[in-house]
Amino acid sequence: MVDENEAMQVMHGRVKWFDPGKGFGFIVSDDTEVDILLHANVLRNFGQGSVADGAAVAVRVQKTARGVQAVEVLQIETPAGLPFPLSDEAEAMDGADIATLSLEPARVKWFDKGKGFGFANVFGAGDDIFIHAEVLRVSGLSDLMAGEAVALRIIAGRRGRMAMQVLPWDAATRTAG
Repeated sequence: MVDENEAMQVMHGRVKWFDPGKGFGFIVSDDTEVDILLHANVLRNFGQGSVADGAAVAVRVQKTARGVQAVEVLQIETPAGLPFPLSDEAEAMDGADIATLSLEPARVKWFDKGKGFGFANVFGAGDDIFIHAEVLRVSGLSDLMAGEAVALRIIAGRRGRMAMQVLPWDAATRTAG
């Protein structure tokens, strides 16, 4: 039998890859020589349906006969990256500017990872909000599912409204509280 204190440890690492379609992915950590399994249910308990490759994570893990597995996500930090120019309006914005935009509740209409974009609808509004895959990545997510509830920070672009940040709905309510 494994000692309870040894069974549950906090480890820090980076997401090697995560595939929401398969329902799992792996984390690499300097704390262990083996990859840490991250199951979709553990990620959903944190309030996210996906996580971007390269995102920094803190997880509580358990060593099992099948390897090291995350049992709780404690923290996710978006992968480091340079600001991205999506339009003339967005080029002048940095993270602090984006954080001043209000969060708008929305539901994902559709998102195609292969095409690199999708759309959402803000509750109570009829227009579509454009979501680019790069916005998703710098927001710390890798994919969205149709019908998923999210919170968006939006700007008005030349071609319509577009998301500058996408937060899982649960994470947005934690941020606001």
